[in-house]
Amino acid sequence: MSKQPVHRWAVLIAAMAVMLCTGTIYTFSVLSGPLSEVHHWNLPTLVLAYSVNSAIAPIPQILGGMWVDRGGAKWLVLIGGAGYGIGWILSGMSNSLVMFFISYGVITGLAQGFAYAGCLQNTIRLFPDRSGLASGLVTCANGAATVISAPIAAALVSSHGPGTAMVVLGSCFAVIGLGAFVFAQPAPVGYTPPGWTPPQRAGSPADGLNWRRMISTRAFWTIFFMFVCGAFSGLMIAGNASQIGQGMFALNAATAALFVSLYSASNATGRLILGLVSDRLGYAKSTIVIFVFVALSLTELILLKGQVVGFAIGIAGLGLCFGGVMAVFPPLVMSNFGAKHQGVNYGITFAAYSTSAIISPRIAASIGGSHDGDYSIAFLVAIGAAIVGIFLATTLVKSTPPIQRDAERLASETKNQGAVK
Repeated sequence: MSKQPVHRWAVLIAAMAVMLCTGTIYTFSVLSGPLSEVHHWNLPTLVLAYSVNSAIAPIPQILGGMWVDRGGAKWLVLIGGAGYGIGWILSGMSNSLVMFFISYGVITGLAQGFAYAGCLQNTIRLFPDRSGLASGLVTCANGAATVISAPIAAALVSSHGPGTAMVVLGSCFAVIGLGAFVFAQPAPVGYTPPGWTPPQRAGSPADGLNWRRMISTRAFWTIFFMFVCGAFSGLMIAGNASQIGQGMFALNAATAALFVSLYSASNATGRLILGLVSDRLGYAKSTIVIFVFVALSLTELILLKGQVVGFAIGIAGLGLCFGGVMAVFPPLVMSNFGAKHQGVNYGITFAAYSTSAIISPRIAASIGGSHDGDYSIAFLVAIGAAIVGIFLATTLVKSTPPIQRDAERLASETKNQGAVK
């Protein structure tokens, strides 16, 4: 056990600050329309930059998780936090789609992933006595960021244009990243808070399945495609919320930005509420609940098209569900494949999110653009994805987790060897 003094609350606050910055990725719908108009860029093509940003997330998540394991969390906070700000600055200065794709899609995407790994995985290790609290606060900061940033971004776009808005916000993000680096501190190996005694557990738990064994199981592919379906509607709304509000519900740009904030607030709330519910209900069963409410919320948006109250209810419901997806799938992976290799295992599973990020926002933008701002057909596609998710989740509920089967197999082999002796 390390005797190094650890200021874990300072680390937590620094992590939340960086995650507040990186969570502004969900303000893209506030910026994409004005960027398209100013530079005369095709909107569906421009939205692809958002998809690229999300699609590369597993790379820094896996590499970042390995780096955290080796005590490099402090440098990940710097690279992720400051790098995210630099990516926004370069995006605001971009005069071509290629440069925008590189700066916003690649640089910002990589920085965001490194920051997420350095902040979340390290902070949880500093709170073994309150890991749920630490995880909830860090991820909620990420999810709630748009509540603050969307109206600020909309105001800056209105007064100075989208390019300047991105440069100003990116400069703020870079400064915050540098400040967080000062307070960031890697979790010492075997760290326990003063006065806290780890709970004693009977027996030795199974080590868990590594990624090679994980991807050979049916459960992995079931969870993978569940994740694709679960993230589909959330990413569709995150990338096009402002355009949906203006096209289907006759909102002006400023009002639509407020609804983007509502979506973000619901997203953050869903991470807390559904994360707590899943501990009691079970992770696989919780995903069924999420998929059902996704389908209901999308149906409501179609039926109440043109009614602002309908937009508010639908977008709040989808935000809660998307937040629930982000909260429930990490423990769902751990409960099926064990904790030892969770960093790499979840990083690989997170490729499902990236798969959805590639197709979902672009499908919505293409359909909305070709139907005069009406996204009803896109919503029907998302409802179909939710129905597939319900089917997959139901099969998962009825199956035995691979880690449990592995433990039972090892116990049986040990018992048989004892009997032979």
